[in-house]
Order: sequence, then structure tokens, then C-alpha cells
Amino acid sequence: MLTLHVAERSPETAVLVDGATIAAVGPYEELAAAHPAARVRRWPGILTSGLLNPYGTELLEATYHPDPREADALGTEPIGGERAAAIFRADPSRLGAGARRGVQRLLAHGTVAIAGELRARPVLDAVRRAGLAVGQRPPQLPGPPSLSPSPLILLPPLTAGGPARFAVFDVADRAELVRRGASTCVATVIAGRLVYRAR
Repeated sequence: MLTLHVAERSPETAVLVDGATIAAVGPYEELAAAHPAARVRRWPGILTSGLLNPYGTELLEATYHPDPREADALGTEPIGGERAAAIFRADPSRLGAGARRGVQRLLAHGTVAIAGELRARPVLDAVRRAGLAVGQRPPQLPGPPSLSPSPLILLPPLTAGGPARFAVFDVADRAELVRRGASTCVATVIAGRLVYRAR
């Protein structure tokens, strides 16, 4: 089934998805006229190729993302450093559980690819299940590890025949996205599947 994704601030880059592949990229009106049976998903903001987060290792293997049920004891924010290492030593199963929650947080920030050398099997499994691409780290890293690193690293433009992997941010344009960061994400699509949608 064809799905046509369009964001109100970037109708010139609507994306027609066929399964896990991009069938076409172009102005919404043209794609809608050529494919009237396609299901349409309308989003606020802009549609982009999605983000590469270069800190996959740091955010998924060296950080613990608490379960909401642990909020009283551990809070809700990611835990790093020696405190995270102590949590993993005390209960190794928490590495995989924390990584799965970390992946969900990355998806909620428009991340469709990560970089860094992942070694832990539970982390690799979480990344594979989500469909996140794994790429090379850029030569210059953008500051400290973050779910919304600054500057943001956008992947190359979307093209027909490429993987249906992109994100939508509730901003007016890319300049506002850079200024406000990846927490403005409202939708993330990987392999044609909607893997994150803001409530």
C-alpha cells in the first residue's frame, strides 16, 4: 500500500512510500494527483531525511535509561558514568532493557541512524530490531553526547529508490530545527514504518 507523507511547512518535499522504499519525492500536489489511492499522512512542520546521532556507543552502552517504574529511585533522566556502570554490574540484564528505552528516546528525536562501535549483544539487538542504520562517526564530534547533539547531523536528501527512512519536526524551517533541536520531532519513519509519533 502506498503512503504519502507531507508536512505543512515543506509540501515541496512530500514522500511517497511503497513498503520499505521511497517510491517518489516531490511536490505534494503532483504526487497526490499521480497516486490518488495512496493513504495520506499529514504532519506539522518540515519533513527531512532524519538525523544521525554519532554517540550510539555512549548513549546505548555507557548510559542507563531508567524504566518509568524506577523513577522514584533513579529519576527519569539518562544516567551515565560510574553510576550507570554500577547499575550494569549489579544487574547485567539492565543493559539490554536500558538500551531498548534509549533507542526509543533516539527515535523520539528523529534519529534514523547512529554511529559508534557497538559491542554489547543486547544493544546490537535493540538497534537491529528498531531498524536504525549504523554509520561512520564524523571526523568532528558535535560536543558532548546528547539525544539532540549540536550541531545536528542531517542525513543526505531523500531520493526515489532509497530507504524509506526520515523524520518530521514541528518547526518552520531548518534554521528553527537547528536552533530548537531534535526534541521538536513529531514522527520518525524507518523501513516505511512509523516507529515514533508524538502524542
